[in-house]
Amino acid sequence: MRIAVLGTGMVGQAIAGRCAELGHAVTVGTRDVAAATARRDRDGMGNPGFGDWSAARPEVTIATFSDAAAGAELIVNATSGGASLAALGEAGAENLANKVLLDVANPLDFSAGMPPTLLVKDTDSLAEQIQRAFPTARVVKSLNTMNATIMIHPELVAGGHHTTFVAGDDSGAKATVVSLLWELGHRDILDLGAISAARGTEMLLPLWLRLFGTLGTPAFQFAVVR
Repeated sequence: MRIAVLGTGMVGQAIAGRCAELGHAVTVGTRDVAAATARRDRDGMGNPGFGDWSAARPEVTIATFSDAAAGAELIVNATSGGASLAALGEAGAENLANKVLLDVANPLDFSAGMPPTLLVKDTDSLAEQIQRAFPTARVVKSLNTMNATIMIHPELVAGGHHTTFVAGDDSGAKATVVSLLWELGHRDILDLGAISAARGTEMLLPLWLRLFGTLGTPAFQFAVVR
């Protein structure tokens, strides 16, 4: 499958790299290709700058948001939640039309420091905002309740015995996302229904952040016991 991963941060790198390993044709979308590939600085967790990451993965193509989305069958929004609508706007509504758009972003607001709050909650969600802004895209929310490593290697926590949520209005799009999740190793996949269910999964982030602080590690995940 031709997959465009929009975003060059830790999450984008993780999903793009793993999807390429699984045999998909992957393009990473960014606002400025030259600036992204020139980036060598490491982030606060010691992960390589995008330029070094990209140089080590010649099988992953780098393109502008619009070019990446235009050639894709499935698009992953791995941009920062506060910038997602603008990034998808640069990708172009015509390039998102009728395509599955897997939204893994969270609307985190760092303006008041740590821990961040949510830019939207309770009566709306980032995923719903994306669906409204791009009504012909087939938006599915998933993977936003775990860190990047667990997204691509769920077996690293409790042998993979934890729950991955999906939400979206298009059953066919959800089936495509579930198929990809299965390839990534997710086995307990729980369909929460319409895209409005993303309100609940995005509102798990304040709890996730508190757990991160308490446990001192992001290597955990939620499980629905039933």
